[in-house]
Amino acid sequence: MGRRRRMKLRDLVGAIKDKASQGKAAILSRQNTLYLLRATTHNPHTPPDPKHLAAVLSLGRSSRAAAASAVEALMDRLQSTSDACVALKCLFAAHHVAKRGGFILQDQLSVFPTFGGRNYLNLSKFRDCSSHVTWQLSTWVRWYGEYVESLLFASRVLGFFLGSEKLNGDFGSERVVAISNAELIRETESLVGLVEQICKQPEILVASGNKLVAEIVDLVGEDCLSAINEVSVRLTEFRERMSCLSFVDSVELVCALKRVEDCKERLPLLYLTKKGVNESFWSVVREIRERVGTEREAQEGKKCVNLTKDKGSESARFEERVVRAGDSVRFGSGRLTVSYTLSTLPILESMK
Repeated sequence: MGRRRRMKLRDLVGAIKDKASQGKAAILSRQNTLYLLRATTHNPHTPPDPKHLAAVLSLGRSSRAAAASAVEALMDRLQSTSDACVALKCLFAAHHVAKRGGFILQDQLSVFPTFGGRNYLNLSKFRDCSSHVTWQLSTWVRWYGEYVESLLFASRVLGFFLGSEKLNGDFGSERVVAISNAELIRETESLVGLVEQICKQPEILVASGNKLVAEIVDLVGEDCLSAINEVSVRLTEFRERMSCLSFVDSVELVCALKRVEDCKERLPLLYLTKKGVNESFWSVVREIRERVGTEREAQEGKKCVNLTKDKGSESARFEERVVRAGDSVRFGSGRLTVSYTLSTLPILESMK
């Protein structure tokens, strides 16, 4: 009975704080702060009201200065609070900015000054010991903070915020064709890192019945599906580049694919059952990994043959340097090739 009274008293104190802060912001005509306070209240039972989140997102439509001020206020509230519910709601708002915010607001979030090393949100030591529930929710705060960081990092590598730009399949395929093998592998690794972070999600049963946690899970589930779809696009491109991968590229790709396969058993069942995340994806991952290994062995065999050929005469090696019909120039993607024809031979004859 004493615990329930303490929880009710804590909720009452939180409500009083919210009313006082919002009243002060209204009196001082700080509209940006007022929107943020309404979206990140101390109420532990309800997630932010959609209209309050929409008001926060609208702050990025006026000017870059207003967007910068809004992001700074959001991060300041996140860093200054010791309340697990407020911290979760701040992270939830930042997640909404990354997925549904305007370009200026997203840009300000992505370039927000990084303090404290890798975990610049400084939530790795977050603890709210005021009750048993807030202690459990603190685990979610620490994990969700790391997840938002991983999302921002992956978005910077990709050049767009994951899940926010509705790129159609054709446009996405054309984009990956135009980038180098090293860039393609780096993007794949960043997506894999995001999926790995999802695998670290705390047990949902720990915070069962909490509507805020339920909405966080839904939002992360959308990201999980987007990340796997983006990985699938890149795997399709890697199929065309098997013979173009260097030894280093093939090793890095195999490592990334092995990390993806390790996620299969650790990824929360809720995300595995979502539409699009099925056995066919894992089959493609396994197929590409095996093909890369086979191609690498074939390249090693060619090196041995070339070493044998190098023992031949200089005249034999000269013949290999003459351009013949069928020789080709290979681009980063195996789809794009330009072949020389016999029409080039008269030009070579005139140069003698």
